[in-house]
Amino acid sequence: MGCSYAEAVRVVTPFVVAAALGLAACGASDGRAEPPPMTREIVDQSGSNAPGASTDELLTPAGSSKEAGEDIPTSSLPVADPFEYTIDFEEVRDGVDGGWLTVPVDYSDPQAGDLELWVTRHRATSDDRIGILLSNNGGPGVAASTVALNAGAYFGDPLLDSFDVVSWDPRGTGRSGGSVDCIDDEEFDRYFGSSDITPDDDSERQALVDLAREFVDGCVESAGDLLPHIGTNNSARDMDAIRQALGEVQASYLGFSYGSELGAVWATLFPRTVRAAVLDGASHPDSDGIEPARQQQLGFAGVFNAFLARCSDDSSCAFHNDGDAEGAYDRLLADLDEDPVFGREGRPRVGVEIATGGVIQAMYDESSWPALENALAAASEGDGSGLLDLFDQYNRRDPSDGSYPDLIESFTAITCADDPERLTVDQADERATEFAGIAPRVFPSTVGAYTCGFFPPSADPRADITGEGAGPIVVIGATGDPSTPLASSAAMADALEEGVLVTVDANRHTSYGTGDCIDDIVHDSLIWLEPPAAGTGCP
Repeated sequence: MGCSYAEAVRVVTPFVVAAALGLAACGASDGRAEPPPMTREIVDQSGSNAPGASTDELLTPAGSSKEAGEDIPTSSLPVADPFEYTIDFEEVRDGVDGGWLTVPVDYSDPQAGDLELWVTRHRATSDDRIGILLSNNGGPGVAASTVALNAGAYFGDPLLDSFDVVSWDPRGTGRSGGSVDCIDDEEFDRYFGSSDITPDDDSERQALVDLAREFVDGCVESAGDLLPHIGTNNSARDMDAIRQALGEVQASYLGFSYGSELGAVWATLFPRTVRAAVLDGASHPDSDGIEPARQQQLGFAGVFNAFLARCSDDSSCAFHNDGDAEGAYDRLLADLDEDPVFGREGRPRVGVEIATGGVIQAMYDESSWPALENALAAASEGDGSGLLDLFDQYNRRDPSDGSYPDLIESFTAITCADDPERLTVDQADERATEFAGIAPRVFPSTVGAYTCGFFPPSADPRADITGEGAGPIVVIGATGDPSTPLASSAAMADALEEGVLVTVDANRHTSYGTGDCIDDIVHDSLIWLEPPAAGTGCP
């Protein structure tokens, strides 16, 4: 459809779960005699330390004003006074609570309506509790309450000992209010997978336009007035509402993939409430322009080309093709464009859209490369089932009943709410020419991204990221990260006032949980407020 895998600026993070089995099991105290700091000291403009500043002063968002009659920038609206934030938790499993938090739909007009957020909390496992660790596992569009529900799969013992891990389904996702459900599950294949993203004539192009318009009509019918207010700024404000409800002066944060963007916006809007923050697999800080998308396309292309080169050099690779995996793939993609192959009974034939979606899925982690080798080899023989399986993994299709979470719908709605542009069809096609040829093996689409053009205007385009006043923020980038390439993570570190870039040498998306080096850096930064030196690297 009009916002296909070949066009998306933010590629959804399918599965961002740390390999907890490899995490260090040392205690949070790390053998030190002194307790870790409970809050980060704030330095006011006069230069004096102000750790004891009043809560009212400390929590006023950056750029806001408390003077009556003064305009408050949209990107830094304070939490609305009429709301007394509370969460009535009930235990949902051993050591884990769940509860509901009521927040305004529109923080600039709190009387216009409210919605409920589903919040989960994994209670600290030791008596040496520091505070709360907010966390988001990516997306946008992912129901992130699973992070606290499955905290042992995400975090090592030092963090579990030290913090109440708190996660939530962002507005418009999962169990939280305003869930965006634009299409029925049985219609998914018609919108995603069956499209011809390289149309040969105007009628094929118009079919994509019509499909995009139909998709958005379903989103409007589903979520209505929430759509302009579903973006990242309001999710960051929701984070501060969670902090207030829990009675914490400051919060720590660990975000993965898109969660890094959300965390950076939160640190920009509420810098004095930031105790410590780590952004793992950080996306590009720019909210518009072609650079974020260009970097992401180059990231996926670079890792995929490394996959093909390895396959060409290894005669045991199932897609070896006499040492020319690159040429074989190019021929396969051209063949699939002309004549898609059979996938599975009752499913669409496997063409370019499904094939490139499967490639994208496999690039998130090198452990998926053998499956892609076999899938490409089978597709060359007319069997597209392997590529279809990878495509389904990307979309989290449940093989038992064919159902999907509302991930793509929420992803699209949040992305469009963050974007102030509403391009016409012709403008979208003109924009597409700027991407032509950047990464044709993974992003071969020849048409524009039409979907946002049909969405209601954004009421609150995403704030510019600065992190001013938030203190040191650690940004982790992997050398072979396809979705948030190292160049994008470096740009995020540069955009933050005190961003500290850490590089991990790996072909994967996000790095925490993969080795002692990076895990110790994360633990020291979040627990002891001791970020690494700039330029630190991990094998």
